[in-house]
Amino acid sequence: MQTNLQFWKIYLDTCCLSRLFDDQTQTRIRRETEVISWILPQFRMEQWSWISSTVLVNEVEQIPDLNQRSQIRDWLTVVHQTISLGRSEISRGKQLEVLGFKELDALHLACAESASVDIFLTTDDRLLRGAKRNDSLLRVQVENPYVWLQEVTRSERLRNDG
Repeated sequence: MQTNLQFWKIYLDTCCLSRLFDDQTQTRIRRETEVISWILPQFRMEQWSWISSTVLVNEVEQIPDLNQRSQIRDWLTVVHQTISLGRSEISRGKQLEVLGFKELDALHLACAESASVDIFLTTDDRLLRGAKRNDSLLRVQVENPYVWLQEVTRSERLRNDG
């Protein structure tokens, strides 16, 4: 896969990071895992910027599987910026909850908006549906990592061929 894609500021939610530990027998899960496994080294090589939050860090600390928690903690050492949960993020989170987002999802989105990320990636179907339904009210694009990378590489090919 090519790596000369534009520079992206990306927020990965906990579902993305946990995807690598899911049962890989389903095609969808395997595809998402492959994409996330490809994205993580891009952060290490500073091809892209990984934006995280204290919400994500706290959520990772609640993962019961010690191996999974430890591995995700190791990945988090590569994060380029961690957004702290402040008054504005809490206020925005409450606004997003009114739109139907669960509390933690709303806080993740609020932090991603505060950081002005280019893309918020999640494998959570409920969150994706809510984001599509409220697209015009969000200040961040939300997408599934597999779908997003397919679109980005297609756009890059078209740009480079044209």
